[in-house]
Amino acid sequence: MLEIYKSKDVTLSSTRHVSQVERIDEITEDSWVNMYAPTEEEIAKVESTLNIPQEFLRYPLDEEERPRIDFDDDTGDVLVIVDIPYPRHENNVIKYETAPLGIIISKKHILTVSLRKVPILDQFIDNRVKDCVLAYRTRFTIQILFAIAKDYLRLLRFMDKSLEEAEKGLAKSISNSDLYKMLEWGKSLIYFSTSLKSNEAVLEKLMRGRLVKQYEEDEDLLEDVIIEYKQAHEMADIYASIVNGTMDAYASIINNNMNVIMKILAAATIVLTVPNLFTSFFGQNMPFPWDGAEFAANPFPFIALTMVTVISMVVSFIILKKKDFL
Repeated sequence: MLEIYKSKDVTLSSTRHVSQVERIDEITEDSWVNMYAPTEEEIAKVESTLNIPQEFLRYPLDEEERPRIDFDDDTGDVLVIVDIPYPRHENNVIKYETAPLGIIISKKHILTVSLRKVPILDQFIDNRVKDCVLAYRTRFTIQILFAIAKDYLRLLRFMDKSLEEAEKGLAKSISNSDLYKMLEWGKSLIYFSTSLKSNEAVLEKLMRGRLVKQYEEDEDLLEDVIIEYKQAHEMADIYASIVNGTMDAYASIINNNMNVIMKILAAATIVLTVPNLFTSFFGQNMPFPWDGAEFAANPFPFIALTMVTVISMVVSFIILKKKDFL
C-alpha cells in the first residue's frame, strides 16, 4: 500500500495558523510517503521517482532486521530502523511482538516503510499530533519515535494490569490457561526489552547529530524521547523479572501441592493397610479353634475382629497425624 501526504497551512483565526496533514495523489516536494506491505510496482515507483536506494526500501520489510541507522553516501539519504510493538491474536490469546519500521530521510521527502500497517502513524494522518509539519523532516522523525515510545508505555501499563488480574486468578485456583498467558507475557516482555534497548542505541546515535541535521528544539524533543525509551526499557525489565519470579513461585507451589497430595495418599494407604494384617489371617489355609458351623453361629469372633481393625486404624491415624502426615 502506498499513501502520500502533505502538510497544509490552515488559518483558524487572524492570529492563529496551524498545519494539517492531508492526503494527495502524487509525490511532491516536502511530502510524506507511507508504504506498508508494498508491492514490487510500488517499490519500483518510489525508487525511480525519489532516487531512493533500493536496499533502503527493502531492509525494513525483513522481520528479522535489527534497529540501526544507515547512510547512503551517493544520495545523502538516511535510513532509521526502529522496532515497533504490535499485537497478534492466536487461539484467543493476545501476543505482543515487535516488527521493524523504516524511516527514510531524504533531502526533500520523508518515507516510512513497514511490512504491515502501523496504527501509530494514524495519529499523524488524523491530525491528532500538535505541531506536525512534514517539511521539518528531522522533527517529524523524532515525533514518530516519541509516538512509538508512548505506545510501548501504553502496552506495558496494560500488561501490568493484566498480570495483576492473572495473579489474582492464580491465587484462587491454578489453571493452565493463566499460566500460558503469563508465559506469553514473559516472552513479549523479553521482545520489548530487547527492542527498546536497540532503539535506545539508535536514539543515542541520532543525538550525536552527525547524520541528521538538528535544531535546538529538535534536540530538546529528542532528549525527552530518550527519557521515555529509558523509562519503557526499565519497566519492561521490571515486569519481566516479576513474571519470571511469579512463574518460579507458582512452579514451587504446584510441586509443593503435589508433594502434599502424595503424602496424604501414602498415609491413607498405610491406614487402610494395617487392618489387612489381621484380616489376612482368615484367608490362610490353617485350622481354627472352631469349625465353620461354630464360627458362623458365634458372633464374638466377628465382633472382636472388627474392633481390632477399627482400633488399629484409629491408632495408625493418630500416629500419622502426630507425624504431620495427615
